[in-house]
Amino acid sequence: MTREEAKARIEEVGIIPGIRANSAADALFAAETAYHAGILIAEITMTVPNAIGVIKQLTQRFPDMVAGAGTVLDTETARRCVDAGARFLTSTGLIPEVVAVALRSNILAIPGALTPTEVITAWKAGGDFVKIFPAAPMGGDQYIRSLKIPMPHISLIAAGGVNQQTAFGFIRAGASALGVGTELLPTEAVRKRQEHRIQELARRFLGFVTEARAQK
Repeated sequence: MTREEAKARIEEVGIIPGIRANSAADALFAAETAYHAGILIAEITMTVPNAIGVIKQLTQRFPDMVAGAGTVLDTETARRCVDAGARFLTSTGLIPEVVAVALRSNILAIPGALTPTEVITAWKAGGDFVKIFPAAPMGGDQYIRSLKIPMPHISLIAAGGVNQQTAFGFIRAGASALGVGTELLPTEAVRKRQEHRIQELARRFLGFVTEARAQK
């Protein structure tokens, strides 16, 4: 999968599941369940035990999945994620050296930012998307809309506080995609292997994206 194809897939699906799990097995279950429900994207955070091994397994099992690495904070971790097959590198802030690894490796760079200055800096550093985190405490969809008015050319991902009540508004406000964690993959549902519960949540979030885009 090329960098352009990975970006197009994220823009198409509009949901990036942020997977923080207590074990590699839980992370694999969460990613696979979301995948089978139509969310062909997974962000495996580096807090997951053997996170890099999880990324490698996902990319091998599901060639059409955009499996990437989250909370990447240094170049060594970034390189290991790339070697494992990660399609993108992201974090909750701007770490220029991590962005540089992504660009050199021809995979997606998704730096984090909050203020307008940070958004512009992250974009100029080479970010394919800029992750706005935490979006909800900063004003939710109104904040995303305020950023998009002067910067319509920058693709934003809203993360932090995205749930069933706010997802629609974030997309209507101009977010290209949503970073969703436990609201999509509840810890209990993952631990108890409640596939139907997660699949239903996935359908709801995908529905919010589709409906919001139709009303833009």
